[in-house]
Amino acid sequence: MEFSEGDRAPEALLRATEELYREVALELTAATERLRQGELGEVKTAMQAVKDLRAAFQMVMDERTRVDKLRKQVAGVAGGAGELDFAAARSEIGRRLARLRDAGAGG
Repeated sequence: MEFSEGDRAPEALLRATEELYREVALELTAATERLRQGELGEVKTAMQAVKDLRAAFQMVMDERTRVDKLRKQVAGVAGGAGELDFAAARSEIGRRLARLRDAGAGG
């Protein structure tokens, strides 16, 4: 699956996932507060909120990874390709110049 630069679907999904994460975190906070106030019936709600929070966190991280990969793919630098290594370039130029000097007038 490839996305064009104008396609913002992965970023929209990431925002929606982050919003879900915030909602579940607020739910967990509220359930924890009710537990502190002695409402033991909230244990089940709190446990479910923890599970939901964990799942939402994983979704956020997965989507961030996908969005980063897509951005690199769109930019043409997927997998680190396309980065310039100036030290390696200088070394290669020096190596080629040395070969030319060694060949001298013999060619």
